[in-house]
Amino acid sequence: MISAVLDNRRFRSWGGQILLLGGFAALLSWLVSNTVTNLETRGIRVGFDFLWRPANFPISESVLPYNPSDTFLWAYVTGVGNTLAISILAILLSTALGLVVGLARRSKHPLTSGVASVFVTTMRNMPLIVHLLFWYALATTMLPAPRQAYNPLPGVFLSLRGFYIPSFNLDGVAFVLVGLTMASAVLAAILGRRMIAAGQLDIRHPVLCLLAVTAVVAAGLGLILQPAAVVDFPEMKGFNFIGGMRLSPEFAALMLGLVIYTSAFIGEIIRGGIDAVSPGQWEAGRAIGLSERHTLTKIIIPQALRIIIPPMTSQYLSTVKNTTLALAVGYPELGLVVGTVINQTGQAIESIALLLGIFLTISIAVSLFMNWYNAHVALMEAR
Repeated sequence: MISAVLDNRRFRSWGGQILLLGGFAALLSWLVSNTVTNLETRGIRVGFDFLWRPANFPISESVLPYNPSDTFLWAYVTGVGNTLAISILAILLSTALGLVVGLARRSKHPLTSGVASVFVTTMRNMPLIVHLLFWYALATTMLPAPRQAYNPLPGVFLSLRGFYIPSFNLDGVAFVLVGLTMASAVLAAILGRRMIAAGQLDIRHPVLCLLAVTAVVAAGLGLILQPAAVVDFPEMKGFNFIGGMRLSPEFAALMLGLVIYTSAFIGEIIRGGIDAVSPGQWEAGRAIGLSERHTLTKIIIPQALRIIIPPMTSQYLSTVKNTTLALAVGYPELGLVVGTVINQTGQAIESIALLLGIFLTISIAVSLFMNWYNAHVALMEAR
C-alpha cells in the first residue's frame, strides 16, 4: 500500500512541493523569531509606531508640501512623491529623446547616423552614477554666482544655486479651471481625431460641443478670476533670485543624467523594433503613394510596437529603480529619505521593508500598465 502511494507520480509531485513550502515557511519563521529576539536583547524596539512621531528633519525640495514638524509617515509620502515625479519625467523625456536617437541611427545621412552611433555607444558604456556626478559637477562649478547668472532667455537664469524659470501662480480655483480647460481640449481632440479616422466628423456632435463649451467657459472664468497674476517671473533681490520656479542643481543633474543615459538604451530598442519589421512593409507604403514619414508612422511603428514594448517595459522598470542613485547628488528621493529616517530612529528593518514594498508596488504598477498596453496594441494589430 505504501509503495503504491510512493509510486504515484501526482503524490510525489504534490508531496515534494508541500515539503519545500513547509521548509521555507519554517526557515522564515525562525529568521523572524531570531531577529526579534536579538533586537529585544539589544533594547531595540520593533514596530511602526514611529511613523506617527514628528520627523524633525528638513527635506530640501519636494513635490508635495512638507514641514519638519510633519510625521515620519508624511516624510515617506514626500519621498514617494519625489520618486514618482522623477520617474515619470525621466520616462517621458527619455522616450522622446530615445525616439529621436533611434530614428537618427537609421538615417541614411552618414553624419547623422554616425553621431547617433557614437552617442549610443558612449552613453551605454558609462555607469549611470558617472553621468550624475558629471552633470552635478558641471552645474555646481561651471555656472556663475547668482549676480552674474546667465540669462539666455527672458525670465530664465542659470546660476550655481539653480535654474530659475517663470512659473504660473494659480490659486486652487484657477488651477482647477486650467486643468478642466486642458482636459476638455485633449478629449475633444481625441474624439475629433477618431471621428475623422472613421470619416464621420460632425462638429455638431453633442459630446464634441459639450467639450468645446467646457473648455471655452473654463478658460474664460480663469482669465476673469485671475487675469494678472498668471505668470511669475524670477528677479534678483539681494543675494539671490525670488519668484518663478527654481530647479535645483541636484534635480537638474539627476534629470540630465537619467534622461541621457536611458535614452541611449531606448533608442536601440526603438531602432531594433523598426528594423525587425519586414522591408516589404516599406515597399508597400511607397507603392500606395505614402511618404516615408507617413509610412513610418502609419505602417511601420504600429507593427514595431509589438516588438518594442516588452523590452521597453524592462527599461522603464530599470529607470524607476535607477532613481535611487539620486542620493549620489543629494536629491531627496525615497532612498535618501529612508536613510535619514534610519539615522533618526534606528528603525532600519521597518524602513527597509517599507522601501522594498513601495518600490515593488511601483514596479508592479508599471508592469501592469505596460502589459495592458501591450495587449491593447496586439489586439489592434490583430484586427
